[in-house]
Amino acid sequence: MELVIAAVVVAVGLVAAAGVFRRPGGAPAAPAGPATAAAQNGAGTAEARAALRAREGELEQRAGELRQRATELEVRAAELEQRAAEMAERTEKLEEERAKLEQSRHEHERALERVSGMTVTEAKQHLAREVEDQARHQAVKTLRQIEDQTKRDAERKVRSILAVAMQRLAASHAAETTVSVVQLQSDDMKGRIIGREGRNIRALENLTGIDFIIDDTPNAVVLSGFDGVRRELARMTLEKLLQDGRIHPARIEEAYYQAKSELDAHIIEVGETAAFEANVQGLDAELIKILGRLKFRTSYGQNVLAHSVECAHLAAIMADELGASAKTARRAALLHDIGKAVSHEVEGPHALVGGDLVRRHGEEESVAHAMEAHHNEVEPQTVEAVIVQAADALSGARPGARGESLESYVKRLRELEQIAQRHPGVDKVYAMQAGREIRIMVAPGAVDDDGMALLSHEIAREIEKELEYPGQIKVTVIRESRAVEYAR
Repeated sequence: MELVIAAVVVAVGLVAAAGVFRRPGGAPAAPAGPATAAAQNGAGTAEARAALRAREGELEQRAGELRQRATELEVRAAELEQRAAEMAERTEKLEEERAKLEQSRHEHERALERVSGMTVTEAKQHLAREVEDQARHQAVKTLRQIEDQTKRDAERKVRSILAVAMQRLAASHAAETTVSVVQLQSDDMKGRIIGREGRNIRALENLTGIDFIIDDTPNAVVLSGFDGVRRELARMTLEKLLQDGRIHPARIEEAYYQAKSELDAHIIEVGETAAFEANVQGLDAELIKILGRLKFRTSYGQNVLAHSVECAHLAAIMADELGASAKTARRAALLHDIGKAVSHEVEGPHALVGGDLVRRHGEEESVAHAMEAHHNEVEPQTVEAVIVQAADALSGARPGARGESLESYVKRLRELEQIAQRHPGVDKVYAMQAGREIRIMVAPGAVDDDGMALLSHEIAREIEKELEYPGQIKVTVIRESRAVEYAR
């Protein structure tokens, strides 16, 4: 350090001495006389020495500061080395403590294993099972609370709306089948209806498309056919022939076309009456005619036209209660099953067929959409579409509205029992009240109280997903516990 300072001092002195021989502007001095030059050199040397001494003082001062800073740095370095040594010592002590704690933990675990008789893995599994049971219990409790609250709120609102709708509507329904019976004055008329070599009955069946069944039934002819309009046309034709008394192929054809003209007029009148009763105006004439044909169609024994009029009233009432468009709901509900009148002529579900039909005859898109969505053929996008669904379900599900065949009834009961029996822990299953309720007996050792609530919830959701049914089905899970002892 001192050698560096000395070198700096010498360099500064040389620079200062070199500056004596230059003017202040930097140009070299002009030659002078001997006396003048000697005087100038003496003055310049004194000034240079003074400057050098001043510069040496500054350098000494700077050197002192540098030495002080070096001393401070050495002190700090010593302190850092001391701290590093202390940190290393602390780290070593911490490692020792960590090793002791790890050893103590292992000893504690071994002691707990000896006391509890379980290994660490078994204890973890036991704790996991307890946490799982607690979580399941809490989930079931929360599920019950949510379901109870939702049911209370929904039932309160639905009961209010449906009570208003049902109180304001009463309609009579007649159960119809696929056969019609025409009464005869005597059994002698059966031979005349059959005709020579069966020509009369063949002409009737060819014209009407209906089977004429003439058997041992006294004073009666049975007309069988799935098309209600054709069956009604055959009945009217036969009654005209019986009134006239003349039965032969030419007269049969004449009576058929006469009855067809009368039936067409009657269908239009029936359609207009239905539209008037439902308070729906402005229907296209073709739609009124097709609507009138629904009088001769049945669904599960329920007359489709009467069902449509009832749905229109229900939909309008519910729409008014909910603040929706009563006009759209009424119109869509009246026409929602119109596709059934032409479904045997056009391929596809009757809801989609009806929607396309009313679009072609000038109905609004909102009406067509509500018709198409009433069986979820398309996803409901409007409140009116949901209202039409509810009105259709309510009209069909009320007691006495529809009949059900024995085959479909037995099939539904079997499917209900199969859905319940495929769950573990189920012992016995009983479908009751014509499939309106299902009671499930479970094994007490396999299903606990919380599991009962989950099981009933799962079975109800599976029934909703897999089956189609009117109304609702009650799912009851029963768990019986018995304690048996013998007195000897």
